[in-house]
Amino acid sequence: MRNMFFCLAALGAVVLLAQQPPAQAPGRAGGGRAGGGRGPAVVAKPDELARVKAKAEQIEAAVKELKAKKADATLVGDVDVFAKAGRFLLEYPELYGTQAAIDHSMTVLDSGIERAKQLQAGQAPWTSGKSRTYAYYSEMDGSVQPYHVSLPANYDPEKPTRLYVWMHGRQNNTTESEFIFSFMNPRPPGNAPVADQGQIQVELFGRINSAGWHWAGEADVFEAITAVKQRFKIDEKRVMLRGFSMGGEGAWHIALHYPDRFAAAEIGAGTWSRRPWMPGFEPHQASALRIWENMEEWALNIFNLPLAGHDGDNDTQTPSLPGPPPTPNRGQLESSLRTRAQLEKEGFKSEGEPDFLKLPGTPGVFMISQNTGHGTSPLVRQRLDGFLKEWGDKGQTSPDHIRFLTYTTRYNKDYWVSVDGMGKLYERADVDAERTAGGSTYKIKTNNVTRLALREMAQAKSVSIDGQILKVKGAGEITLQKSATGWKVDKAGPLPGLHKSHALQGPIEDAFLDPFLLVRPTGTPWNEAVNQQSLKTLARFDRLWGKYFRGHPFVKDDKDVTEADFAKYHVVLFGDPGSNKWIAKMAPKLPVKWTKETVTMGDKSYPAKDNYPALIYPNPLDPTKYVVLNTGLTIIEREYNGDYGMPLWGDYAIVKVGETADVPQVNIAGLFDEHWQLRK
Repeated sequence: MRNMFFCLAALGAVVLLAQQPPAQAPGRAGGGRAGGGRGPAVVAKPDELARVKAKAEQIEAAVKELKAKKADATLVGDVDVFAKAGRFLLEYPELYGTQAAIDHSMTVLDSGIERAKQLQAGQAPWTSGKSRTYAYYSEMDGSVQPYHVSLPANYDPEKPTRLYVWMHGRQNNTTESEFIFSFMNPRPPGNAPVADQGQIQVELFGRINSAGWHWAGEADVFEAITAVKQRFKIDEKRVMLRGFSMGGEGAWHIALHYPDRFAAAEIGAGTWSRRPWMPGFEPHQASALRIWENMEEWALNIFNLPLAGHDGDNDTQTPSLPGPPPTPNRGQLESSLRTRAQLEKEGFKSEGEPDFLKLPGTPGVFMISQNTGHGTSPLVRQRLDGFLKEWGDKGQTSPDHIRFLTYTTRYNKDYWVSVDGMGKLYERADVDAERTAGGSTYKIKTNNVTRLALREMAQAKSVSIDGQILKVKGAGEITLQKSATGWKVDKAGPLPGLHKSHALQGPIEDAFLDPFLLVRPTGTPWNEAVNQQSLKTLARFDRLWGKYFRGHPFVKDDKDVTEADFAKYHVVLFGDPGSNKWIAKMAPKLPVKWTKETVTMGDKSYPAKDNYPALIYPNPLDPTKYVVLNTGLTIIEREYNGDYGMPLWGDYAIVKVGETADVPQVNIAGLFDEHWQLRK
């Protein structure tokens, strides 16, 4: 492909910079508890690994017994996470790195053995006290993931409590073991501590770095919140997001993609990506960069989200990926500066002192810690605490005026507005919606929106949209559809036929934001080289997901897959129509012609003996889910542990078998149009 050399060079620059040593972040479980910058890695000795194995197996045996006796599944998970910590250290011992980490793992596993004995005796003392380490089972891949909860001094379990959600900074080697150990032996915070305002705080594991809190890391944010709500009485209207450094980078993406999920967001530092504005990428790659890597362009979503951006004025951390051009910059403070600059472009002017700016018309504030590096000064900490208290006291309310933008229907919702269809994906879509007269009258302006769902519409009588007035009947939800002749009220729910819509719009990477199932071939392949390459691809994806995202995907043989699996999962099918029965069954309904001799996509044909398709498409057997062929994430390996991961193949690719390569060579790749058809 004409720009592939440039693309790979740019990716290399990104991932090299993404491995920068971590910086200490404010608060508990801050960035870099066991990160880089520590000298040569220490390798665990065989006898040390044998001890880990014995301890992990002892916990596993207890977990098996507890499950057989129908012990409380939530409490069993709190024990099982220790066994998992041991298993994954054995599977990926290179993540130890230091002798301290090896020693810590022995302490952690001994604690897990003690927990197992306690639960076998019908006790769970770890569920009391102000500092508690818990775990949950992820719907994404069935893995057990740790998290930590800190309770306030005056905690009352009978009263709904506000929740702070903490996203840590870079921590390349903070395995489950190191994460658990950090709360058994806490260090003093690197910055002024967060004020106790009666909140519970959950410290997220984030599956180590999870490509900068993407994919499994994004899921960890919401799954951990759900887990906390199952154990504690959380005030649904007072959940607040916090993050710093890489946790700041992740928090920018989580907050601006989900502006109605939090009462407020406190975001410190965080890198920003320059790739969306760099030349040389293939069109399908440049489009995908507008999902996660152009977050400052999503700044308008602060209109309905109280957000405080901050960092030190002397921050020297790498501000961007790839590294900044040879012009002056202010380290990772740049993320706040760029977001505020975008808000000013949207028409909201800054007011106040340079180190404490507000933007009237939005609930956004931007603070600078003076004479401070990559961190937070006591004064700014005090101001941030005031910000969190103000919005925590107010709590969330459904706004009468919404301004929202998106570049994809994956991230499509803000309170009572959802963008369910776009004219062109990966281009900016806007909604400016205001309700008056007690919710009976609506005035809406849109750009690049073709389908709009409106909720809380029980009192609605009239909707003015893009200058067109529609008379409506009040209902819980009203859907509007745009055509060549204008807007009309339509039946709620998905539009009939094939259309790119929420969580069914691609690219390939989108399938791995939800639970998915890998399906192995067991039949006789049409072409052995293709089948072997697909199996290598499956094995590689399983290994990388395990190492960096701390779980192993669900996997079944094709002969064992059921209709219930299609309803529950996006299915990822490996092999060819000869070796995988489900590829054979779906092939006639997929936008690729695949025979024993050729693979054809549009007007391009390739020999089937050493070429095959990799793609994402609505599952013909259950069009509410995806089917993916012959690939996992298409990001390069080092980006699994970086700040961002760039989808390389779009919605589809025809790839060529590499006899000795784990990753096949790309012949063609691209994006389907908004109707899941090949672009003309």
